[in-house]
Amino acid sequence: MGRARFTSRAMTMLFCWLLFSVGANGQVEWPQAKPEDGGLNAEMLRSLFQDLTKDPHKDLKGVVVLRHGKLVAEAYFNGDSVDTLHDIRSATKSITAILVGIALQRHLIASVNDSISSYLPGLPRDGKQEITIRDLLNMRSGLDADDEDSSTPGNEDRLDASTDWIKSVYSVPVTAKPGEHYNYCSINAFIAGAIVENATRMPLDAFAKQTLFDPLGIRKFKWRQVPVNRITGQGNLYITTRDEARIGELILHNGIFNGHRIVAHDWVEASVASQVPISAFDPYADFYGYMWYTKAENVGKRNIAVHFASGNGGNKIYVVPDLDMVVAVTSGAYHHGYGQVRSQDILLKVLSTVQGHG
Repeated sequence: MGRARFTSRAMTMLFCWLLFSVGANGQVEWPQAKPEDGGLNAEMLRSLFQDLTKDPHKDLKGVVVLRHGKLVAEAYFNGDSVDTLHDIRSATKSITAILVGIALQRHLIASVNDSISSYLPGLPRDGKQEITIRDLLNMRSGLDADDEDSSTPGNEDRLDASTDWIKSVYSVPVTAKPGEHYNYCSINAFIAGAIVENATRMPLDAFAKQTLFDPLGIRKFKWRQVPVNRITGQGNLYITTRDEARIGELILHNGIFNGHRIVAHDWVEASVASQVPISAFDPYADFYGYMWYTKAENVGKRNIAVHFASGNGGNKIYVVPDLDMVVAVTSGAYHHGYGQVRSQDILLKVLSTVQGHG
């Protein structure tokens, strides 16, 4: 078995083909294949990755492509490598939603229709008791929070400045009826993570390691801790680009990874379902589920549903069931709009390499 490697100063690109193997750290490695064996045009992929070395912003980090359960291509840029941990920002929210699902299947959380007050001791009964876990996951809590409006009391920057995040959350008023209006804000994902922590009596990162990361083979990660003794369920999880792809593969296979059930099929199905129409608010998505997005992309002569996790700067986990494909992108273009545009462009160009588009 061989492995071909192409390198330049700006990029490391690997097209690999191996059987399942166990690395020195005991981690199960990806099954790997040539792009053409995965039904992709290898020269188009090489051309795409070569063009990306010329990107003037110098903040693209990694791209991993899986097809039919095998790693068919990956490339790293601007000093990153296969082992580099990267802050995936709000793509973390989608992982927090998976952890909610795992807590549910373990009967540590009873229902997404439960009031959040059932899991947050001392929560003021000022309308917040009407918010359900589902409302958090759908970004329809009704809380006065807008990450794009620094004047709102639940703005993410205000949380960042807090010395007690739970106390700050409890002080945010409800200004809209829960369950009715979509309003993307990080506070919802933080609360969802706090509910998992309270229900499981474990820090979110420890619960994730035990129930999600270890079963997926994710051995190395970092997750930001904030006052007082809380993990940021809304962001700041550091993982590798390959480990982003592991999350995508779990979603692609409806909660099963490497033959083992990790999260319930029904939870994954609901997470990526088109629950809330958001195209009026988000040019990159049509619908929102449980902290996962969906958009129909034109591939060849048909529209294909793409489910994805999305983080500031263009960090993405794209899941394409109709093509049995996952595309993971890590990027450091934080607070720059071109990062999102570039990642979507990468996705569309990768999809265009599928021979026969099926």
